[in-house]
Amino acid sequence: MQDIFAREQEIRQRMEDAGRHILQNARNELFLHMRFLDVALSSFSYVMEEGVECIATDGNFIYYNTKQLGGEFRTERKRINRAYLHMVLHCLFGHVFRQPQGAQEYWDLACDIAMESIIDDMQTRCIKLPVSWEREKLYKELHEKLKVLTAEGICHVLEEWQPGETRMQKWRREFTVDDHSRWCREPEHPKDMQTRDRWQDIREKTEMDMDTFSKEASEGSGGLKEQMKAARRETMDYRTFLRKFAVLKETVQVDPDQFDYVFYSYGLSLYGNMPLIEPLETKEAKKIEEFAVVIDTSMSCSGELVRAFLEETYTILTEQETYFHRINLHIIQCDERVQADTKVASLEELKDYMEHFEIIGSGGTDFRPAFAYVEQLIREREFTNLKGLLYFTDGFGIYPKRMPPFQTAFLFMDEEESDTNVPPWAMKLVIRRRDLEQHIENKKM
Repeated sequence: MQDIFAREQEIRQRMEDAGRHILQNARNELFLHMRFLDVALSSFSYVMEEGVECIATDGNFIYYNTKQLGGEFRTERKRINRAYLHMVLHCLFGHVFRQPQGAQEYWDLACDIAMESIIDDMQTRCIKLPVSWEREKLYKELHEKLKVLTAEGICHVLEEWQPGETRMQKWRREFTVDDHSRWCREPEHPKDMQTRDRWQDIREKTEMDMDTFSKEASEGSGGLKEQMKAARRETMDYRTFLRKFAVLKETVQVDPDQFDYVFYSYGLSLYGNMPLIEPLETKEAKKIEEFAVVIDTSMSCSGELVRAFLEETYTILTEQETYFHRINLHIIQCDERVQADTKVASLEELKDYMEHFEIIGSGGTDFRPAFAYVEQLIREREFTNLKGLLYFTDGFGIYPKRMPPFQTAFLFMDEEESDTNVPPWAMKLVIRRRDLEQHIENKKM
């Protein structure tokens, strides 16, 4: 019996070593041709697991099935290289750490299509395979809808098309490379957040290398740079984005994390109605207290879209855990000069403002007057702890040259209209026009 167990262990170890050797060989071959991906390619440990379909990752480990991996290796080694790169790209673009952006079946397929489109566009010999007619046809149809084939954009197109199961199965056979069952479907878990942040740092380093040291080596990377540029705008939804402007402050509410139920129950049992410890009546919480919203009122921003943006902001602020009861919000309308400033102190006032909202001004776009005006409000003590400024715009304007003394975020509409570089001190997010238009339609129904 002992000999049988030892023999099984030996066989398992050989299989494990064989699978690891195949993956290390793929990593090394990719590294020789893509130096700008050096950190990303070396960011995994390898684990043999028979339960996965060939290969999978969770951002920390690559899980592999040696039998299937070995079969692929014997028939076409380039497919192993492509699968390794495919998973690296999933991690770089954050697909592994995000909740589905729509129906999960569309999201998983969209992620695979986006990554395969990048790889098919690369001119690197160790991964180059003929592109099938089915792929060419789908890429062409998607490019008629999208400027850049991002996973988010493809997912929206699939939801719009509503393809039948026959087409979905055909596309899955064509584009599915790895098993997504190890993806982090609960991205707010501390361990998953740590992995996500690590890959975000890797992506930033990769982008820097592609622009500087490895610029020549990255010239054959196809649409990778454009995809990364688009990904910077789409890694966060507006709700998560707005919470960046929250502050830590005590609120009047019971803090269950700091309350000892043992002493409380013991006091009640010992004295009848006298607990030995009372629950804390205050709790520290991160919520939004004061910030500024600047609305670009130039000719390019319509009143209905601006109102829909404000309503979305209102919806987020009305969540119980998001805002303090009293807020200090300035809504500033500005084109080439500041046209209006409305101070809002509560959500009731914000709701009333939206109901009677009118756009003032329709000139050109100059961002500088709004920044100068907000800095003046700080000097006049209108703001005492300003966390940030949100600038809703189409992006075509004159930016300040100097970094302001507060966080700044530019919120743009649509990829095509927002294809502009913001100053390095500012954050950037895209809000899709169709999402705001859908909000308007839902309100009319």
